[in-house]
Amino acid sequence: MDCYTANWNPLGDSAFYRKYELYSMDWDLQEELRDCLVAAASYGGPIALLRNPWKKEKAASIRPVLEIYSASGMPLASMLWKSGPVVSLGWSAEEELLCVQEDGVVLVYGLHGDFRRHFSMGNEVLQNRVLDARIFHTEFGSGVAILTGAHRFTLSANVGDLKLRRMPEVPGLQSAPSCWTTLCQDRVAHVLLAVGPDLYLLDHAACSAVTLPGLAPGVSSFLQMAVSFTYRHLALFTDTGYIWMGTASLKEKLCEFNCNIRAPPKQMVWCSRPRSKERAVVVAWERRLMVVGDAPESIQFVLDEDSYLVPELDGVRIFSRSTHEFLHEVPVASEEIFKIASMAPGALLLEAQKEYEKESQKADEYLREIQELGQLTQAVQQCIEAAGHEHWPDMQKSLLRAASFGKCFLDRFPPDSFVRMCQDLRVLNAVRDYHIGIPLTYSQYKQLTIQVLLDRLVLRRLYPLAIQICEYLRLPEVQGVSRILAHWACYKVQQKDVSDEDVARAINQKLGDTPGVSYSDIAARAYGCGRTELAIKLLEYEPRSGEQVPLLLKMKRSKLALSKAIESGDTDLVFTVLLHLKNELNRGDFFMTLRNQPMALSLYRQFCKHQELETLKDLYNQDDNHQELGSFHIRASYAAEERIEGRVAALQTAADAFYKAKNEFAAKATEDQMRLLRLQRRLEDELGGQFLDLSLHDTVTTLILGGQNKRAEQLARDFRIPDKRLWWLKLTALAHLEDWEELEKFSKSKKSPIGYLPFVEICMKQHNKYEAKKYASRVGPEQKVKALLLVGDVAQAADVAIEHRNEAEMSLVLSHCTGATDGATADKIQRARAQAQKNLEGRQRRKPKPREKAGLPGTSGFPSLTPLGLCLKRAKDSAW
Repeated sequence: MDCYTANWNPLGDSAFYRKYELYSMDWDLQEELRDCLVAAASYGGPIALLRNPWKKEKAASIRPVLEIYSASGMPLASMLWKSGPVVSLGWSAEEELLCVQEDGVVLVYGLHGDFRRHFSMGNEVLQNRVLDARIFHTEFGSGVAILTGAHRFTLSANVGDLKLRRMPEVPGLQSAPSCWTTLCQDRVAHVLLAVGPDLYLLDHAACSAVTLPGLAPGVSSFLQMAVSFTYRHLALFTDTGYIWMGTASLKEKLCEFNCNIRAPPKQMVWCSRPRSKERAVVVAWERRLMVVGDAPESIQFVLDEDSYLVPELDGVRIFSRSTHEFLHEVPVASEEIFKIASMAPGALLLEAQKEYEKESQKADEYLREIQELGQLTQAVQQCIEAAGHEHWPDMQKSLLRAASFGKCFLDRFPPDSFVRMCQDLRVLNAVRDYHIGIPLTYSQYKQLTIQVLLDRLVLRRLYPLAIQICEYLRLPEVQGVSRILAHWACYKVQQKDVSDEDVARAINQKLGDTPGVSYSDIAARAYGCGRTELAIKLLEYEPRSGEQVPLLLKMKRSKLALSKAIESGDTDLVFTVLLHLKNELNRGDFFMTLRNQPMALSLYRQFCKHQELETLKDLYNQDDNHQELGSFHIRASYAAEERIEGRVAALQTAADAFYKAKNEFAAKATEDQMRLLRLQRRLEDELGGQFLDLSLHDTVTTLILGGQNKRAEQLARDFRIPDKRLWWLKLTALAHLEDWEELEKFSKSKKSPIGYLPFVEICMKQHNKYEAKKYASRVGPEQKVKALLLVGDVAQAADVAIEHRNEAEMSLVLSHCTGATDGATADKIQRARAQAQKNLEGRQRRKPKPREKAGLPGTSGFPSLTPLGLCLKRAKDSAW
């Protein structure tokens, strides 16, 4: 225990801080860190160094070198800087390197030095140049704040969605502020700057002077500012050697410390645990590191080398040319277990487990002591929690063994926390490895989440490790292995030294039909890298045509896209490709392409019928489709033409097309329509009224209604209307006019080809029973009953039905017998039906028995009759 706490340093009475080595850095730095622009990402992120910056006079003729390392010093990228002078470097939350140039242009690079994009901070920044810059993080993303040569501030709170905001001017500001920083309050980014003894807070609307509560007197300048990792607290270093610490709202003072050093520090950062009441600030000078808080004393370390501080969620990373260390407050669980003479349940359980391994009876004594206090569950939980905060695997194992030992004496201790901690520590130890170089703490890991950690492993192209973690944690494939394999495939297509066939084959063999993997996304990446043929090969593995087609169109492989769309059977997709082809190809090539795809041609015709009629006509002409061309001209004659001459001309064109198509029926029908149109125009001129666009039947009916019977009959003869149809038309028209006299004359003009039942029906439809009865008597026997029922003569209908001995007719009459008046008729029908049934049964009794087969004696002793003999017998019987 004493050895373990040797590097613990107390800060006051309630907190300990410890500093331990993460890595021994093997990077080969040719210069000191002070001579480089340095940027290190949080959460164990990479380190960027821009060697030989322009501020060095001796290096003015040497081209700078931008190098990126992992936190363990493993090189990730190195490149000559070919752009303009750089003022500041910083990492975004997505681990993209932001390089702010003197002209206000921000260049964005990936983890491996690959250029991503660039953006400008505005014309004003370009004109006045950049004096200083800060990269900061908000809940919206990573932002950039710029101080220009005109001593004005411009910032964007999210570089992913760039919206520049020019901050208000500070009154009387003639030189650069002594120090400044960005604050994030109420979801809005602010700038806090110091001008001599005065502090100003800039927001989007105004510049406000602020006063620090409880600040020691005599301050004439602020030399350094530091905002906590969560942007909740603020520290300021004054020229009197005092460090003021308070809330970021500048309304509450936490403490103030006199470090007795007036020289401005190189760096000042916060160092505190999440949700901890103890807060400390780490201040670094050339060869001294000081940890100060609300205690009267401080913790001081000697720096053997030029060092750089990286604030983290729960501590501070400190790296130099030779080492990379981590300074943080000792967690409560570790403090209670390992502090000297601790009697905490976790400490006793750890001792009990060690004694148990020694086979000592003291193990039982320690356990009894814990159980008597009822703190065994608390002891197990303390050991599990402390194991998570330990960096060294041996100490993790020791604490977890103690927790496992304690669980054996508990009946219902849930194993989830123990299992989860074992999994988390195994993942953390894997990524902390020197070759991986991501020194996450347990608190950082929980804040970062496993998904973000996997993304960072993918960014470092550590695909095997990421897949092993997914399989170990049993993550869903869509969130884990599938997503990582998709990233691997996107990286694979960038390897231009491998042939397209080999890359496509390797990707398909690795991915197969893995759920959640989109080959179209991988093909899009290949196309973005200039490998069109590889993209096409990858699209062959994409099962969803809806994903294939858009990319094929983007790659200008429209004909292949059309084939894929047709194979899919998705008409919307086919229409999309057709419209794209129409805009891309000339008219002739477009039509030739359609001719080779019958389904596409059919769909395009349907589209043209509603949207582009002229194009439809061109299609029919090109294909010599005279039948459809004739139909097109017929529709066009009514849709577009209003003049009768134009309509007749269009119909004539249609008739010619039908003749070419050898469809004589359609041609004759079209010619008849032309004759009808001319006749209708003549009728309008001679008789007035509306005849145009009426059908042949309606024209005849209109003539009859107008009293033009001879013209109607002549029209019927000209167009060969059958007599039955003409009689129906005239019957309907005369009944509509209620010209009963003319109707009666018409019925007697000659024998009706449609019978007389229609006359009865039409008269009854016009509610004229009197006229209907005239025709009921003339109706033929087969329809007599129906006619009599129509005019309401049920009794006579019953007599006719009985006379016909027709069961169906008698049933029909019975259905019309209602009330007492028809009771006698119903009885009469019932008696007739009963008599008919009795006669039927009598005939069945008199029916002779079936004879035996020809040539054999029948039942009466006589031989059976041959067919000829049967006929002779029937003739004889009928004669009798």
